[in-house]
Amino acid sequence: MTQQSASGSDARPEDLPARQFAWWDMFVGPEDDPREQGEFPEGERATLLRYLRDRRLTLELKCADLDAEGLAARSVPPSNLSLLGLVRHLAGVEHSWFRRVLAGQDVPRLYRTPDGKSDDFDGAVPDPAVVAEAWATWRAAVEFSDQFVSETADLGFTATYPDGLGGEASASVRSVLVHLIEEYARHLGHADFLRERIDGRVGQ
Repeated sequence: MTQQSASGSDARPEDLPARQFAWWDMFVGPEDDPREQGEFPEGERATLLRYLRDRRLTLELKCADLDAEGLAARSVPPSNLSLLGLVRHLAGVEHSWFRRVLAGQDVPRLYRTPDGKSDDFDGAVPDPAVVAEAWATWRAAVEFSDQFVSETADLGFTATYPDGLGGEASASVRSVLVHLIEEYARHLGHADFLRERIDGRVGQ
């Protein structure tokens, strides 16, 4: 059975993959888990960065060992969610908040159609080149975000930006880090169900 047929909207319950944990309730065994374990970090900066790092690593884990077809597999109609779409979307979130807002760079938003509409999910097609580009873009966005934070001594550093309604809004590095943790956590819930429907693999 192919990954696509297992996750298609016309699949019967008996055709869907069986749920399988790698270890207890985890996606991978402890020896293969790249996320930090043990003592919690001390201090605001270390805590925020660790939680964000672990959420990013979880995204990579949820996408591991899948080909382009699996990564681009949609959930159920009318949703256009896919794991590949999540990678593209989260690359755009990091890019927008850190490059455009906090760093104030005049760069175009990622994954937009010529008329400015979001294409992060609809453009997530099962093409190895699209997958490679998405991961490269996401990793570049993460690298920029981390570099910006490391060079900013005060998490209270605040930037203003257009609010889209003709006015201005403001955001601090602290608030952006919290927002990113929230954004990743929300979409990792989607990733849990997407991956389970593809091959039955579940776990935190």
